[in-house]
Amino acid sequence: MGTNGSTMLEPLRQGLPPLDPAAVSNAASCALPARFEAVREARRFTRRTLDGWELGERLDDVCLVVSELVTNALRHGVPSAAPTPTPSSSSAPGARSLVVEQGLVRLHLMRWTERLVCAVRDSSHDSPVARPSDDFSAESGRGLFLVDSFADGWGWHPLAGALDGKVVWALFRLPRPPAE
Repeated sequence: MGTNGSTMLEPLRQGLPPLDPAAVSNAASCALPARFEAVREARRFTRRTLDGWELGERLDDVCLVVSELVTNALRHGVPSAAPTPTPSSSSAPGARSLVVEQGLVRLHLMRWTERLVCAVRDSSHDSPVARPSDDFSAESGRGLFLVDSFADGWGWHPLAGALDGKVVWALFRLPRPPAE
């Protein structure tokens, strides 16, 4: 379902009311360092956030998809010479330099009444490529296949303006809240 071109955002709209960015009921975001431990940090952040939003019914699926999107961003969307976070010598203890703090990879979670969107931003302009694999014992190459299998839709779009790179997102339909 992940596509490019004018229809790459269509899965955000399919079968659901129009998406109004101003109508987001909850949103959370975190910068992730350019190291593979960030995948675990992204899962923890997602788990805490979804627990706070009382969305336990999709928790495992969302955490799996977040893991795959962040892993892909770290493998394919971060320059090979990207720095790992280190304390800045000119800042207070524990602070990070501005470039690292902005993050090379950023995770966004956005919730509307009937959907949740997980979006991962990275600095690459390359489109994500879903590679069909007949070898299900392979240790890599199945990330977007898993995203497609566990999310209700996914896609990507290039960033413009001051932001550089792309966003890869996954959509999860949420149960309709009970009528009051």
